[in-house]
Amino acid sequence: MFTPVSTGRRPRRRQRSVAAALAACAIVLAAAGCTGGTPSAATERTGTAARGAHRPSAAPSRTAPAVPEPAALAGARVNVGEGATVGVGMPISVTFPHPVPESQRAAIEHWLTVGTEPSVTGAWSWVKDRDLSDGQRVDYRPPAYWKPGTRVTLRVGTHAVRHFGIGRSLTATVDVGSHTMTVEEDGEPTTRIPVTAGRPGLDTWNGTMVVLDKQPQVYMDSRTVDLGDAYRGYYAWAVHITTSGTYVHQNPNADTYAGRSNVTHGCVGLATDGTAERFYRRVIPGDVIRVTGSKDTVEAGNGYGDWNLTWSAWLSHSASRKGATAASPRP
Repeated sequence: MFTPVSTGRRPRRRQRSVAAALAACAIVLAAAGCTGGTPSAATERTGTAARGAHRPSAAPSRTAPAVPEPAALAGARVNVGEGATVGVGMPISVTFPHPVPESQRAAIEHWLTVGTEPSVTGAWSWVKDRDLSDGQRVDYRPPAYWKPGTRVTLRVGTHAVRHFGIGRSLTATVDVGSHTMTVEEDGEPTTRIPVTAGRPGLDTWNGTMVVLDKQPQVYMDSRTVDLGDAYRGYYAWAVHITTSGTYVHQNPNADTYAGRSNVTHGCVGLATDGTAERFYRRVIPGDVIRVTGSKDTVEAGNGYGDWNLTWSAWLSHSASRKGATAASPRP
């Protein structure tokens, strides 16, 4: 009998991602569960960069704020790729090679300028990233999800510029109690998918998450999270939603248990009859995955859990502590 496997688990332990056969190194996925690595190619991105993986191109001249430009901006990295189209939940996330002292954070926010068309109210907030020290990550988001079709321009001081756009709205809501996932596009329910989520004690994270990236295959090994030989092998059509290793992915156990019970180690399992592949091909980075009826809300810094904070809580972690209306972008 096949042991229930999925790839997620409770995120209290650190897990490493095992690379494909030809890869020489492994990346660490903190806490929750799935190990991941592609067997032949780099992680598939749909118009966006991996967190912290891309440096923006040189920025055009601009009117400088009154405060001096912090040196930390020279080493800043941005999560969204130039010219990308992302989902409505994607925050702008800027990370730094070293922690930014609290005394410099307001100046950082002044020099990180966001322009949008149409105008959008938004704010920067300092997020404790799961894999970084406090002061190494600051995110920008509106009070609610971006509107489809919004054009965004980010300027990283005098060092860089990044342009990207917001695509159609897609949100997927996983109800662990009814073992279903309802997909909505542009506010209209389109698909209801049977799923199997984390079993009791290894519950799937509750709350709102955002698609980080996706891979045709990831390698998952339960030994890396002290679960013995519960699972080991490649799992297909993997949509990555937390840094700690939670995925929505194909799981053979879903052929039996989807829509009936929760048997995974924390991830959301989809059937092998084409269901998982169809969902995989629909989503892009920045799309929203909400989990309801589970336990322990995902933290803001575990991937992009930013939307689990109220707007007032978001502003409370901003050095300037106020929202700002972004101007129309300049070319």
